[in-house]
Amino acid sequence: MNRISTKMIMGAAMIAMLAGAGAGAANAGTWQKAHPRRTEVNMRLEHQNRRIAEERREGELTRHQARELRAEDRGIRAEERFDASRDRSHLTRGEQRSLNRQENAVGRQIGR
Repeated sequence: MNRISTKMIMGAAMIAMLAGAGAGAANAGTWQKAHPRRTEVNMRLEHQNRRIAEERREGELTRHQARELRAEDRGIRAEERFDASRDRSHLTRGEQRSLNRQENAVGRQIGR
């Protein structure tokens, strides 16, 4: 992963968080943290975080690689929160597919 793409991911995550903050305040009464699609996406992110930690312990990933992978995961999580904030905390199938594709790409980078 190069620096430019990492910076782009972090920038997108920041934009998503800032945009979600305003929308989240408007939908504060209808927020559901445990929607099934959100739960699935977040469980995958947690699993990937454990895999990153395990590969780091085993020496398969350098500290820098682990940091970059976690940054990508934070970007995915920020996008998930942003998507959910726009639709009463639900994810559409298309949003879930998009997030899953991004998670798959990160997952392929773990343990190379």
